[in-house]
Amino acid sequence: MNQAQEKIALVTGATRGIGLETVRQLAQEGVRTLLAGRDDERTAKAAQELQDEGLPVEALTLDVTDGASIAAAADEVARRHGRLDILINNAGIARDEIGKKPSEQLLDTWRETFDTNLFGVVATTQAFLPLLGKAPAARIVNVSSILGSLALHSDPASPIYDFKIPAYNASKSALNAWTVNLAHELRGTPITVNAVHPGYVRTDMNKGEGELEVADGARSSVQMALHDGDHANGSFTHLGEALPW
Repeated sequence: MNQAQEKIALVTGATRGIGLETVRQLAQEGVRTLLAGRDDERTAKAAQELQDEGLPVEALTLDVTDGASIAAAADEVARRHGRLDILINNAGIARDEIGKKPSEQLLDTWRETFDTNLFGVVATTQAFLPLLGKAPAARIVNVSSILGSLALHSDPASPIYDFKIPAYNASKSALNAWTVNLAHELRGTPITVNAVHPGYVRTDMNKGEGELEVADGARSSVQMALHDGDHANGSFTHLGEALPW
């Protein structure tokens, strides 16, 4: 792939787990991918390991909860590449105390969770929108969760009915709402905005539990990021299958 055709992607929260695998899979498709993380040393190490595999990966320091860090990262991407074709908002945390009822979760837990899972996504997207606007057809992918589905949480027959992890769940519901609103704003432009559920993946966040390997968990993000032509905008899917809001 020559330089004129090369796509530029950025993946947040990419030093491990689904984020790191998303970087790998995008780079394997020939996309120059910016591996973003908040810790300089860890980010550089993760990027170097993929570079050693011959993949077009660059390190980028970016803390989605720090406005100055976001602004500096956007300036750096502008300096290096002048545009951004793909933004995958992958960074996320789960801080709920398992075993506590929704009404018992600390307010600080809610604030910390929303700071990363929603406000960090909004701030990062706002900062990079000018660069996404310079791409021929940009893609914004928000990594959500089926646990953000209000319809499924309200259905006693659904598989997630008893998974009440309130701060995390609500942050993903809010992320879905942000996706719909931004997609509406950008309708009629070459930028699409979609939310994806990676699946129940065996990661550190899940303490090694899950049904899918990390490689499978990255596929929804990668597929949505690389779609061409007419495609859904403002959707919520898993591997192309629509999920209920």
